Amino acid sequence: MSTKPSPGIIDRISDGFARVATAMRTEAWTAADVIGLNPTQLQILIFLVGRGKSGMRVKQIAAYLGVSQPTATDSINALLRKGFVEKFADPSDARAVAVAATTEGEAAVRSAGMIASATDDAFAALSKLEQENLLLHLVKIIRTLQVSGAIPEQRMCVNCRYFQPNAYPNSKEPHHCAFVNAPFGQADLRIDCGEYETADPSSQAAAWSNFNRGAA
Repeated sequence: MSTKPSPGIIDRISDGFARVATAMRTEAWTAADVIGLNPTQLQILIFLVGRGKSGMRVKQIAAYLGVSQPTATDSINALLRKGFVEKFADPSDARAVAVAATTEGEAAVRSAGMIASATDDAFAALSKLEQENLLLHLVKIIRTLQVSGAIPEQRMCVNCRYFQPNAYPNSKEPHHCAFVNAPFGQADLRIDCGEYETADPSSQAAAWSNFNRGAA
């Protein structure tokens, strides 16, 4: 009798991520339900809370979510009705409209964040080195998806004009952030940064090459 061949390692990794994603989706619904939202609305609210009072345009919010502007607008309108966000003229362009979280919206995010998260507990159970390595691998996976066009550009350190990878070789804090003018380590790499400014394509490519040499 023949035995079914074992799935390849890529299939097993994909399956593993799918299982983690299932748990995270369940937790997202639970957390969102506590404050009367759906997961997409909560995701937008968390995003806006992290951006402060300057707010973000609808186009930027849609790009962050990877959805159309009408879809993002529907969720933003629901948040407006609940008083969790507000609209105002964009400080950088009075013709455009920005959206920012209100004090009530910030409080709602805090309430949602108090819900126990089994996935956070699972990540916390990893050693510090395992957490750092996992973060590094996730950055690489996300950037590969971004370059292939599967997801929009992410507000990560490795895409940012302020990122100077391996400015201090053989150091515990090898990278430099020109925005705050300070060194930082692999464990401090950000997936989404409020101070992010995209680097031009050639600078991104050069920084990524330098980053990979140091991470090897």
